[in-house]
Amino acid sequence: IAIIALTQVGAMALWFSASAVVPSLVAEYALSPTMQAALTSAVQAGFVAGCLVSAFFGLADRLDPRRFIAAAALVGAGANALLLAIDPTTAAAPLLRFVTGVAMAGVYPVGMKLASTWAKGDMGLMVGILVGALTLGSATPHLFNLLAGGVDWRIPVALSSASAAGAALLIGFAAIGPAKAPAPRFDPRAVLATWRDVPLRLANLGYLGHMWELYAMWAWIVVFLHASFALTLPQDAASALAKLGAFATVAAGAIGCVAAGYLADRVGRTAITIASMSVSGTCAVVVGLLYGGPPALVIAVCIIWGISIVADSAQFSASIAELADPTRVGTMLTVQTAMGFTLTLLTIHLMPVWINALGWGFAFAPLAIGPALGVWAMARLRAH
Repeated sequence: IAIIALTQVGAMALWFSASAVVPSLVAEYALSPTMQAALTSAVQAGFVAGCLVSAFFGLADRLDPRRFIAAAALVGAGANALLLAIDPTTAAAPLLRFVTGVAMAGVYPVGMKLASTWAKGDMGLMVGILVGALTLGSATPHLFNLLAGGVDWRIPVALSSASAAGAALLIGFAAIGPAKAPAPRFDPRAVLATWRDVPLRLANLGYLGHMWELYAMWAWIVVFLHASFALTLPQDAASALAKLGAFATVAAGAIGCVAAGYLADRVGRTAITIASMSVSGTCAVVVGLLYGGPPALVIAVCIIWGISIVADSAQFSASIAELADPTRVGTMLTVQTAMGFTLTLLTIHLMPVWINALGWGFAFAPLAIGPALGVWAMARLRAH
């Protein structure tokens, strides 16, 4: 599990390697808001495309997960590294981010499937560790960017690629757990079970509510913090503190993932997801009201938001792993993530619209709609 988790940390650093350096790219190339959003949303689109292909052919259940993860991490590392050789203002940049997203479809859901083979009464904790690792991996570009001092955006991008290449080598030392089910036959109709089966459908609806909020916050929190701190601090200090705050906000989610996994195995997944979404939805409404306020208070609320916003994520996946046909767990997890990340394409691009229309004071508030619907779905699943 430790090896699988470290692999996730290393490979998933690719996810936000471009969006984490957006402030530097804006300063050097004057990127438009549309291009800024495209650098993040292209990854989501590629991930969805990769997941759909993987789910259709049942690759997560039919291939050796270790080789699948290694190959995907290497492809992603290469595509990310090519950003250093092209003009980031051209269409080539979102295209390379799309390829990176396709590669991540072979890392994240497959890693959860591999971790689930080691579960024995602690599925929530096993998957929680993996999603916690993903969260750390998503946060690391902000740290790379901070350490680079914002002088050259190429450094965090290069570090992310090196990290993913290392992950590709590391996964070869992992093993498949004793709970591995036999490889199923090819059946593209199997994906329909995600909606036909009532418990699976409710778990997926809860996940969609969660995803409505998560990646829009992760993608835009550094921009929000920079804008907020710039009102009260010198520009250099505001930039550095925003990067540190964004790293702390996203990375803190790893604590929530592991703690929620431990508790969910004992008190129930529906109880934990309902509590988590209630807190995160509240933070989405409150954080904007603190815009321009004391930086310490803003970061404190963001960290609470960061912990709660992703604490429930693993439990939706653990629910699917427990409720699905054992031979199709990888496919069901892949379909779930494909649906969730399709939704993130919408909210990531809606954020600039909300910022312009509502200002930073209320721009995050519409994200609370997702947790509210997610609470309803999980309450229905609890009653089922």
